[in-house]
This record gives sequence, structure tokens and C-alpha cells, in this order.
Amino acid sequence: MQSFYREILLDHFEHPRNRRELGDADIHEHIDNPLCGDVVTVYAKVHDGTFEEVSFIGRGCSISQASASMLTEQLTGKSREEAEEKIDAFLEMMRTEAKEELGELAALKGVVQTPNRIRCATLAWDAMRRALPGQ
Repeated sequence: MQSFYREILLDHFEHPRNRRELGDADIHEHIDNPLCGDVVTVYAKVHDGTFEEVSFIGRGCSISQASASMLTEQLTGKSREEAEEKIDAFLEMMRTEAKEELGELAALKGVVQTPNRIRCATLAWDAMRRALPGQ
């Protein structure tokens, strides 16, 4: 199972989804990890309460960039409430145990074996959490 998860992360790192700046984004947030140098900016276009488009730009390790790519796929098409639930579920999983209902996001749970990499996996998710109005 670990090799399957490694393949998912490698695929998102080598072929990132939605890696681009959205100039007319309704939501954007920049965040960095000064301990390792990873940086991510997340963007979202929201229409009638739905995340119509989610993207990111950034640089850093394979975990931070793969996680940002996965975030864009997971939140696109979701309502704000669904997006908040997904973000909360992911961040909770990273603190507790794997949640199979999160699908391929469970691949990121393996990084907890190296505690200093948890921040890499949660960077983009924390940025989106901060970017949501009212957070």
C-alpha cells in the first residue's frame, strides 16, 4: 500500500494539477515554511458559494507541492461548507489516524512517520483555511 501512496504523491509532484496563478481570484493566500523554504500561494474563484476554480503556485519539496496539487482537485466544485469540511477532515487526519473516506489524500498520512514533514503536507491546506472569509 505504501508504494501505491508513493506513486500518487510522485504523480502529483511530477504532473501538478492546476498549477497556475489566478489573476482574478476571489480568494488567495500566500504561506511559507521558514524551516525548510517551502512556499505556496493558493487561489480560488468562487461563484454563488461554489469553488469554481482552485489553483496554486509554489516551490518546495515533493510533499508540499503534491499536497497543493491534491488540494486543488479536492476543492474544485465544492461549496464553501464542503470545502471547509474537507479541509478540517484532512487537517484532523494529519493529527490523528488515516481516514479512508478521504481517498488519495490518505497518501499524505504516511509523512507523519517523519514529523518535520507534516508541515510540508499541511502547508497549502493551512493557507486555504486562512484565506476563507471568517477564519
